[in-house]
Amino acid sequence: MPLPGALDAVVVTCVYQRPGSAWLLVLLAAAGSAVGCLVLYAVGYAGGEVLIARRMTPAKFAKIRNDFEDHPLLTLGLPAVLPPPFPLKIFVLSAGAFEMRWAHFLGVMFSARLVRFGILAALTVIFGPQVIELLNHVLRRHFAIFLIVLAAAVLAALWARRRRQAAAGG
Repeated sequence: MPLPGALDAVVVTCVYQRPGSAWLLVLLAAAGSAVGCLVLYAVGYAGGEVLIARRMTPAKFAKIRNDFEDHPLLTLGLPAVLPPPFPLKIFVLSAGAFEMRWAHFLGVMFSARLVRFGILAALTVIFGPQVIELLNHVLRRHFAIFLIVLAAAVLAALWARRRRQAAAGG
């Protein structure tokens, strides 16, 4: 059973030991993570919506389904970028259950993991592995504040996008 954040620790350790190979390590970690998630995606695809519906309340199921219908890339990509303790498995299962095309799934997972591991590698090269430990500690202690700030940033981006679209259309 995979441990949350285990690949993060491997990336940080390897990048710290070989900073000149950071880009290659990030690419390999992102590809391995995306391909590894295909197993859980296949379970969701085979089990369908019934599998997901049994694991959550009807209201939560409806919300995740609507999110996947309205914004599939963001619904899967955002949890894939965020570090533990943010849950990812339910979104991977849901991507399969809601029949997201596997090529899109792999593309989103690879891109999101590339961003995540790229940030980890850059922080490790610049500040050393201690900064990652500090960030994880702060994130765990202040997770609610982090989510509020993140939600505010996403809402601001969506609001700005709608304003640009409205200005261009009218």
